[in-house]
Amino acid sequence: MTSVADQSFQPPPEAEEFYIEGLKLLAQSDIPFLLSGTYAVTTYTGIVRPTKDLDIFCKAGDYPRILTFFQERGYKIEVEDERWIAKIFKGKYFFDIIYSCRTTEIAITDEWFEDAPEIEVYGTKVRIIKPTELIWSKIFVQDRYRYDGADVAHVILRQNEAIDWKRLLRYMELHWEVLFTHLVNFRYIYPSERDLVPRWLMDELIARMQAHLDMPESKVRVCRGRLFSARDYVTDITEWGYADMTGKGLEERHDPVH
Repeated sequence: MTSVADQSFQPPPEAEEFYIEGLKLLAQSDIPFLLSGTYAVTTYTGIVRPTKDLDIFCKAGDYPRILTFFQERGYKIEVEDERWIAKIFKGKYFFDIIYSCRTTEIAITDEWFEDAPEIEVYGTKVRIIKPTELIWSKIFVQDRYRYDGADVAHVILRQNEAIDWKRLLRYMELHWEVLFTHLVNFRYIYPSERDLVPRWLMDELIARMQAHLDMPESKVRVCRGRLFSARDYVTDITEWGYADMTGKGLEERHDPVH
């Protein structure tokens, strides 16, 4: 078991206290969860950086139980997006409860918890998301304010043998081009480490690209940019006539948390 409690994440003291309380309560709840985000990246790559929140993954059927558990103990809760994310607050600090992905409706299942590594964070033993699912959780984060491509590349570099490449391809079946672009980026970033990505996977994706080049144009003008950034591609939908795929509503709610 690895400990990351003494790493230099440098959250504010009040936030750190909140994280300590939150993780202890999650462990006491006996509701299955996985820690992701900075803590998982640090465990798998050794890269240490500041963090501003916790990313907690759970099954869709369990997220209401987690919210209720914390609400009964005086915490404020919010369902930010019914499709994939909720939040638990204490003052201005919060952590995310994630049970799907806004870009791809892949359910978090018992498979995610099988053989999940255990680490110690702030004195609490927790299981972290596995490398395959960590990549999946970051692969679509690409906008002007945040880009997680470096995390994807570093996890591939340091954890390539632990990645279930067939499962990752299954997760990305509808969005194989996104996986392909990250793998091409990896090859460019680490030219001496290209063999860390299985040859069969590159052959498969290249064959798909070659076949796709011969396909006729789509009858519907679609912009999938909002899978990467809900805000950066709004003009495409509202002014340029492209069909949307997903993302936040064009008129977002900004209700205060009660």
